[in-house]
Amino acid sequence: MTDNVTRLDNQITDLHGLLEMAVEEDEEDLLLEISNSTKEINKTISELELSTMLNGEYDRSNVYLTIHPGAGGTESQDWADMLLRMYVRWAEKSGYKVEFLELQDGDEAGIKSATIYIAGENAFGYLRSEKGVHRLVRISPFDASGRRHTSFASVDIVPEIEDSIEIEIRPEDLKIDTYRSGGAGGQHVNKTESAIRITHIPTGIVVACQNERSQFQNRDRAMKMLKAKLHEYYRQQQEAKMAQIKGEYTEIAWGNQIRSYVFCPYTMVKDHRTEAETGNVQAVMDGDLNPFIEAYLRSDLNRK
Repeated sequence: MTDNVTRLDNQITDLHGLLEMAVEEDEEDLLLEISNSTKEINKTISELELSTMLNGEYDRSNVYLTIHPGAGGTESQDWADMLLRMYVRWAEKSGYKVEFLELQDGDEAGIKSATIYIAGENAFGYLRSEKGVHRLVRISPFDASGRRHTSFASVDIVPEIEDSIEIEIRPEDLKIDTYRSGGAGGQHVNKTESAIRITHIPTGIVVACQNERSQFQNRDRAMKMLKAKLHEYYRQQQEAKMAQIKGEYTEIAWGNQIRSYVFCPYTMVKDHRTEAETGNVQAVMDGDLNPFIEAYLRSDLNRK
C-alpha cells in the first residue's frame, strides 16, 4: 500500500510539471495525454480506496458462493442459473479462479442449487455485498401468454476458513493430578497413584485415565484424549463463528430483496441498500458488478 501511494504521488508530481509546460507552450497533444493520464490516476486512486475498505477478518479470504431459487419452479430456477452465470463472469473478469463444487439442474431449465468456490485475493471482501435475495422482473420465456413474472433467488456468501486447527498444548495451561485408581485392575491399580487427571485450564476441559498399568501410559492416553476433546471444542467454536458470519435465514420472497433486476417494462438494476442503479441490465448480467460492490463497501464504511 505504501509503495502504491508513493508511486501515485510521484506520478501526480510529474503530471503537474508536465501540465505547466503544456500550458506555457500551448501543446494540445500534450494536454490530451495529461487528461488521459489523469483518468488512469483517478481510477487507481479509486481502487486503492476500495482496497482500504477490505479490512474485515475474512475479507482477503476465498469464498463459497451458493445460489438457491425461490418458489416458482422453472421461472425461479432459470433466474438462479442467470445469477450463477453473472457471478462466474464477474469472477473471471476479476482474474479469480472458479471451481464448481455442486450443481443440481432444474427439472425443465435452470438450476435447483449451485455452489462455486471463488479463489483470489479479497474475493470474500468484494462478494460479501452480494449476500441476500435477488429479484427479477421480466416477460417469462416459459409463459405462452407472454405475461410478466417476478422471480426470486438467494445468494449465500461464506468465506473459506482454513482447517488449520493445530492443537498446541502449553504445559503452563495444564493442571495434572495423580490419584490412586479404584475399581477393577488388581493390586497394582489399587495400591499406586498411577491414574492421571488433566485439566486444561483455559477451556476447563478435564480428562482422566486409569486403565493403563503405569502413570506414564495413563498420561499418554489422557493427553491423546485431551487433544481430541480440544479439537472438537475448537471445531464447534469455528462452526459457531461461521453461523454468526452467515447471519439469520431470510425468506426468498418479496420484501426481502437486496437488489432488483428489471427487464420489462423498462430496464434497470437497482440495489435497495445503497440506491446504486444502472439501466444497462445486460452489462450487469455479463458480470459488471463493481459499481454495486463499490457502493456497498462505501456505505458499509459509513455505517461503521
